[in-house]
Amino acid sequence: MVVHEWEPFNAEPPPGVLAEAPITPVEAFYSRNHGPVPDTDRDSWRLAVAGLVDRPLSLSLSDLRRDFEPCTLAVTLQCAGNRRAGMAAVREIPGEDPWGDGATSTAEWTGARLADVLVAAHPSGRAAHVAFEAVDVSPLARPAQPYGASIPFSKASAPEVLLAWAMNGRPLPAAHGAPLRVVVPGYIGARSVKWVRRVVARAEPSDNYFQAVAYRLLPPDADPDRAGPGDGLSLGPIALNSAILRPADGTSVPPGRTTVRGYALAGEHRRVARVDLSADGGASWRQAELDPAAGAYTWQLWHADVTLPPSSDVELVARAWDDTGALQPESPRALWNPKGYANNSWPRAAIHISPSP
Repeated sequence: MVVHEWEPFNAEPPPGVLAEAPITPVEAFYSRNHGPVPDTDRDSWRLAVAGLVDRPLSLSLSDLRRDFEPCTLAVTLQCAGNRRAGMAAVREIPGEDPWGDGATSTAEWTGARLADVLVAAHPSGRAAHVAFEAVDVSPLARPAQPYGASIPFSKASAPEVLLAWAMNGRPLPAAHGAPLRVVVPGYIGARSVKWVRRVVARAEPSDNYFQAVAYRLLPPDADPDRAGPGDGLSLGPIALNSAILRPADGTSVPPGRTTVRGYALAGEHRRVARVDLSADGGASWRQAELDPAAGAYTWQLWHADVTLPPSSDVELVARAWDDTGALQPESPRALWNPKGYANNSWPRAAIHISPSP
């Protein structure tokens, strides 16, 4: 893993690892934390469902597994800071981890549908948002507080949102939110709250720091240290994105035929429709082959064969289209923001041609 911080632990796999299979091994799944990983006990854990509900609930893991139909879904999660390094190359982004292409991973998650749990709690008609409260305390917040977030009630009521207790067929590891986490397909990873202890139906979005202040898209001239609640645009659905995973940027490759591999992801209920690849910096393009997706809420791995010249280095460029006809923006320069969120510009990889033997 490429470790950006040890405390809190933030790490991503090398790009080539993600190209190997549509489901990411647990040990290679990216890890994004805002404070120390909490020490939790599965046997004593309880989930409260409260707020604008007529029947508040207190559920153990056994209750969830017994009283609600289990569901397994393949889902890709992506950090809002994914590919921040490309944005930082345009202009410095102080105090933020320089995530590469690997703050994106896919797993098979097993749990109860959040929608079923909400129905059991009899939500009020005034409930417009569902907030999640965790136990991990983040010193990054002002003031320090447990992590939290919210999503619209309409999304929380969708059948794909899970309260997950397993990952790739194994009990959820501590670093990925054990004993229970939220999985919100199509939304930035910050909304898939780990170590969740309370689900609260609300009339307004969560007032937690990580919903009201952080994970918001600020204008380029804003001072993030002075940002307050409600400033900027709240981030929710993932923007159409893609990456070149193999060969990775800066690597040496012999001349001749080589296979380029990567991923593409369209947030919410959009689908990747096409990926184009250029081996000459964008002067000409060819369509890549899309591998079968592992599910309706996952990335699509792609590949394309190119012929590399014998003498000069090349710049690989990719671009993805979704099923609405939307195309990734060309340059990170127009996307730059003070927190380095949502870099979904065309990925580029400078490839050095190694001498022939």
